[in-house]
Amino acid sequence: MSAPSLLERVGLHRPELRAWAMYDWANSAFMATVVTAVFPIYFPLVAAAELDPAVASFRFASTTFIALSIVAVLAPVLGAIADVAAVKKKMLAVCLALGVVATACMFFIGRGDWMLAAVLFILANIGATASFVFYDSLLPHIAGTDEMDRVSTSGYALGYLGGGVLLVVNLVWILRPEWFGLGSGEAGQALAMRLSFVSVAVWWVGFSLPLFRTVPEPARALELDEQASASPIQTALVRLGETLRELRGYKQAFLMMLAFLVYNDGIGTIIRMATTFGTEIGLEQGDLITAIMLVQFVGVPFAFIFGQVAVRIGAKRAIFLSLAVYVGISILSYGMTTAAEFYTLAMLVGMVQGGSQALSRSLFASMVPRHKSSEFFGFFGVFEKFAGIVGPGVFAVMILVTGSSRGAILSIIAFFVVGGILLARVDVEEGQRVARDAEADLRTLENV
Repeated sequence: MSAPSLLERVGLHRPELRAWAMYDWANSAFMATVVTAVFPIYFPLVAAAELDPAVASFRFASTTFIALSIVAVLAPVLGAIADVAAVKKKMLAVCLALGVVATACMFFIGRGDWMLAAVLFILANIGATASFVFYDSLLPHIAGTDEMDRVSTSGYALGYLGGGVLLVVNLVWILRPEWFGLGSGEAGQALAMRLSFVSVAVWWVGFSLPLFRTVPEPARALELDEQASASPIQTALVRLGETLRELRGYKQAFLMMLAFLVYNDGIGTIIRMATTFGTEIGLEQGDLITAIMLVQFVGVPFAFIFGQVAVRIGAKRAIFLSLAVYVGISILSYGMTTAAEFYTLAMLVGMVQGGSQALSRSLFASMVPRHKSSEFFGFFGVFEKFAGIVGPGVFAVMILVTGSSRGAILSIIAFFVVGGILLARVDVEEGQRVARDAEADLRTLENV
């Protein structure tokens, strides 16, 4: 028996698996350039330049809250419709189109256009985050239970790489606009930032094409009490209510969602507040950008590595390992004072961020029935979005209580500890058995 090839070891040995993972490469350009690096700078410097800095920060935070809240509300409904009508890829295409068009239109944001900037940022975030409900829900349809961990982590690795590559290009434009004939000074940098938004839109749609061309649309599966002639929307709403009730029957998947809600809250808070904390302790903008780049490129090999670790020790134990590293990151952050220490922490985050989130996705996917994957990932998305809302709020409250971000950083440890305790209660084998039994019952109905 020959040794497995490199593509087999990383879970990309079939065309549909590679095409699916390429959407991570495509979408991560938006997350890296727009969400993390460029738009948070462009908004206060240009779009909200005429506002008080505190007001600009509040409005930027509000746009993020609104976008995440809208997706949190819509995701389960859209997921149910996608399952019932067998339109996962079409729904993904609609979300992709919304995100791409909104991102491209950011080119037209000028000085003082904070309202236009806020609306486009909300629409782009809705398109990007909602698209992952349908993207993630395709995973259990193309990968076997023994492949999901490797495929999911490979997707994250490609996302880090793709987002990092375009971010490097965009940062070179922004830092040296005169090299590309874009002018010099603040005007040249502003034009380069606007062009970076266009580049993200082109990158996003271009590298999404393999998924639409290669990954098959899962067939519609009727529930035991469902009529084929029923309206898709009506049936979706009925099934959504049933899924809410059925969560009690999928106890392990539900526990996994709760655990993910808590520990991902800590992960998301570190991601969102790292730059703010670095600024607070006096780090230069160049140091912050360098740290962002470190996270992107360190994340590439370590996302693959976590996939291999999961094969050897299991996804659940691998997630525990990442949570232990995050506890260490929080402790080390408390005493951080220099750029070198910030770089070290950025490398540690890059080592575990992609692996922890990718394995959470694949572990959850293995415990849900394939014919209701979009519905369950809709709820998974809700939990993920609320984690992004609660964590920074707790961080802000702790700053008020302790008087500094350092005390707030230590409070994040609680998210990893509580999330780990909940994860420890998840019986993975039982969850997978229940999901497969539900699929077997459905096949029995279809064969009658």
